Amino acid sequence: MRAATLNPTLDRRSFLRFSALTGGGLLLGCYLGRAGAFAAGVGQPTAGTLGDFAPNLFIRISPAGVVTIVAHKPEVGQGISTSLPMIVAEELDVDWSAVKIDAGKYDPAYGNQRSGGSNSTPTNYDRLRQMGATARMMLVEAAAQTWGVPAADCTTAAGFVIHAASNRRAGYGALVAKAITLPVPSANTVALKDPANFKLIGTRVGGYQNEQIVTGKALFGLDQKIPGMLYAVYEKCPVFGGKVAGANLETIRTLPGVKQAFLLEGTTDLLGLMPGVAILADSTWAAFSARNQLEVQWDEGPRANDSSAEFDRRATEIGSKMEGGAVLRDNGDATAALAGAAKIIEAAYSYPFLSHTTLEPQNTLAHVQGDRVEIWSPTRSPGDGASLVSRTLGIPMANIKVNVARSGGAFGRRADADFMVEAVAISQKAGMPVKLTWTRAQDMQHDHYRQGGHHFLKAGLDASGKLIAWQNHFVTYGRMSPGRGGGATLNPGSGGGLDGDQVPATFVPNYRAMQSLMECAIPVGPWRAPGNNSSGYVVQSFIDELAVAAGADPLRFQLDLFNAPVPASAGRGGRGGGGGGLSAVRARAILQLAAEKAGWGKIFPKGQGAGIAFHSCFGGYVSYVAEVTVSRAGELKVDRVVAAVDIGRQIVNLSGAEAQVQGSIMDALSTAWYQEAILEKGSMVKSNFADYPLLRMPQAPAKIEVHFLRSDNNPTGLGEPPFPALAPAVANAIFAATGKRLRQLPWSKTDLSWS
Repeated sequence: MRAATLNPTLDRRSFLRFSALTGGGLLLGCYLGRAGAFAAGVGQPTAGTLGDFAPNLFIRISPAGVVTIVAHKPEVGQGISTSLPMIVAEELDVDWSAVKIDAGKYDPAYGNQRSGGSNSTPTNYDRLRQMGATARMMLVEAAAQTWGVPAADCTTAAGFVIHAASNRRAGYGALVAKAITLPVPSANTVALKDPANFKLIGTRVGGYQNEQIVTGKALFGLDQKIPGMLYAVYEKCPVFGGKVAGANLETIRTLPGVKQAFLLEGTTDLLGLMPGVAILADSTWAAFSARNQLEVQWDEGPRANDSSAEFDRRATEIGSKMEGGAVLRDNGDATAALAGAAKIIEAAYSYPFLSHTTLEPQNTLAHVQGDRVEIWSPTRSPGDGASLVSRTLGIPMANIKVNVARSGGAFGRRADADFMVEAVAISQKAGMPVKLTWTRAQDMQHDHYRQGGHHFLKAGLDASGKLIAWQNHFVTYGRMSPGRGGGATLNPGSGGGLDGDQVPATFVPNYRAMQSLMECAIPVGPWRAPGNNSSGYVVQSFIDELAVAAGADPLRFQLDLFNAPVPASAGRGGRGGGGGGLSAVRARAILQLAAEKAGWGKIFPKGQGAGIAFHSCFGGYVSYVAEVTVSRAGELKVDRVVAAVDIGRQIVNLSGAEAQVQGSIMDALSTAWYQEAILEKGSMVKSNFADYPLLRMPQAPAKIEVHFLRSDNNPTGLGEPPFPALAPAVANAIFAATGKRLRQLPWSKTDLSWS
């Protein structure tokens, strides 16, 4: 039964009575603020908090003893719909096999439902523990009052309250009627478990819906159907920013299965509803077939001559000057230190735009009825999607219902909602429910890409081989956006900025980082470990270059770097692995663990080698040692990857955590080895896996080892932290094996043969 909306003006007693009437069970409320503030078990909100908090219901226990836990974050493959309910179940002290998970609901009452940034665990861990413990405390009190014994003499286990002295026990379901009459205790009176007594957290738990996935149940966005719906495709201009000038719509309307065909004007927002042609048919096949016969005259606009080659040329011209960019950080005097250095090392690194290549292409089912709309979509940000629909199409937010389908991959892509607003706009004009499905080509050629970039680096070593100066001119892309005082300014897209505290900023006495932007119309969006996925590669590869130039062991060079005193001017590092916020102790520990587990220091024959790299982002610290073999003909084989991972004091689901690290290794290796989105004449030219290859099983590492290091820090997520350090570890190993330094991604563009 659908839970009724809680009126925040109800007093506590009325709320409890109301809860009993709506489901005959115990509903535990909490308040999550818009900024994520938490207060479990509060009573009536004060006037000062009414605007900041909304009621939320995360736990439901029926008289039959069924425990339902809400997984309020979208599941995009990161395992969050399993791990978050595990936290509640641990503190509730209920057997996991008895838990039902309620996922896929969007409701502003749940607070921030966006998945991303590896923030679901750190922002919910303490709160969810508090919720589970509060419910457990109420059930214990219910049993104690029923038996006439002190609550302190009662314990819980596997969904039962136990009074050992009288040999009595009661299941949670039997205590519901009493528990709903009790006041909800305040948060500061609820005792959490000692982690040493955890029974569920830290164990291996299979993913929620694993069985349904392997047996082909309808879970994903592409599976969604409702009666009377049509199947839609939407064709947009290949050149970003272009629009429709004309199309053979009359011919299209006569094709088999086609029901409607029309134009949408769209908007100027490249991340929203772009202009295009919609075709609606009675099957996906009919819609796709009609699309193949669509002839559109495009007004391509001013970006029709943009190309990757021209951007690369301009970047080299700008970056080689080592001046003129916006200064992001300037410690000491890098220019003077470089002039007095015993040895200067220079290098230019570059990486391309990347598609997200989610296995499930973008899709959404929408049904507009007047000023109301219901949406079924594999989004990871339902609130942002609803907001975009509201702003673009004038539908009140209160009238937008979003059903969150499981996503077949995201990696940042489904944070934006262009596919959602397209489906709603088509349904609105067609006057009937519509299921929009993108083709693979559309998914690659109209992505919101990982931003490309160029780093022009110069570093100085003193006579002892110590790093004394570092200079980086970062050249990347920007889009014009309205300025505060009118006019427009050029700003980098998602992942296109450079953190001024980026390692090794605060560990080098003389450090200078600057950024220059080239205007570009390519739409960009978050891509797994935004910014870190590229800067981590550049920094860790160049540090390896410096170690070689210093005649030092790469591991020892890094350890010495993190032993250096932090300058007094150091600031706080951001989420992007900044030096100011980075713990040198944790960095050293994770490097040493990876080296220890890998047996660092082994001697390899020519053609084989080992590399090491480290990166910290989103609260996690990860180091890899990679071992490779490169044949004389240049064929690469990754023999072994050893991962050392520090994500704090607690791992929620060990099975899921290992899977995230292993998946990051595969994803990062595939990205660095093969992937590249290329722009020609204003359009992305690659359209499928034949010309945009992904890692195949024969190229996967022969052996992967994952080792977790527990540190006394709050737990964080694992969607992003394991990604950035893998590629530089492998690239450094390739250099050790062949003497060839890989400064351009993807590696497939470099001849790895040696003699």
